[in-house]
Amino acid sequence: MRLPPLHGGVLLRRYKRFLADVRLDDGQEVTAHCANPGAMTGCATPGWRAALTHHPDPKRKLKWSLQLVFGGDDGDVPILVNTALPNAIAAEGVAAGVVPGLAGYPQQRAEVRYGDERSRIDLLLSAEGRPDCYVEVKNVTLRVGPGEGAFPDAVSKRATKHLRELVRVVEAGDRAALLFLVSRGDVARVRPAEEIDPAYAAALREAAAAGVEVFAHRVDIAPPELTLGDAVPVLM
Repeated sequence: MRLPPLHGGVLLRRYKRFLADVRLDDGQEVTAHCANPGAMTGCATPGWRAALTHHPDPKRKLKWSLQLVFGGDDGDVPILVNTALPNAIAAEGVAAGVVPGLAGYPQQRAEVRYGDERSRIDLLLSAEGRPDCYVEVKNVTLRVGPGEGAFPDAVSKRATKHLRELVRVVEAGDRAALLFLVSRGDVARVRPAEEIDPAYAAALREAAAAGVEVFAHRVDIAPPELTLGDAVPVLM
């Protein structure tokens, strides 16, 4: 996918979950919408470079949106912090056959209600003569060590619930998959963040043992282009 024109700046602070103050390169200070409900641990450091999009729609309260930050050890690692985008990136990549284990499904729907609790699945893949495949997409921005990313970055009962729902999909005879999108350039492998959310880590292992398939692919970030890239290992 391609982002709208980007404007550079410096991140001043991220607060109240959905707000970020940024000093643009022209010296203007703006408050941007931050579409990321997570803790953003390790990707919201004041002083890091940031990339924003501008939305002049008069109906919008905030005219700016935070899309990327640039940090890591060298201060120039691109990190996708807009969690509204990974599902679309995943959908494009799956449709293009980037994830071999999810290939061969010509029909794709997003945000389809399913399960006893009427949750919404990120991607529902269908093909004649094959079981449907329910795909949950998770965005990984937390780095916990050299080359190692982890999910989640805060306790997430919702993410754990999703895993249990995927297990029920498998039990009903369909396929279920979890697709981690590694959205920062300094992560080469992924694991559950057991030190942050042990319940999620346990649920992930139980889901994998029950037949839920687990994939991880990096997001290739070359602003303004965001594409699904190569697979990375998942350490269970």
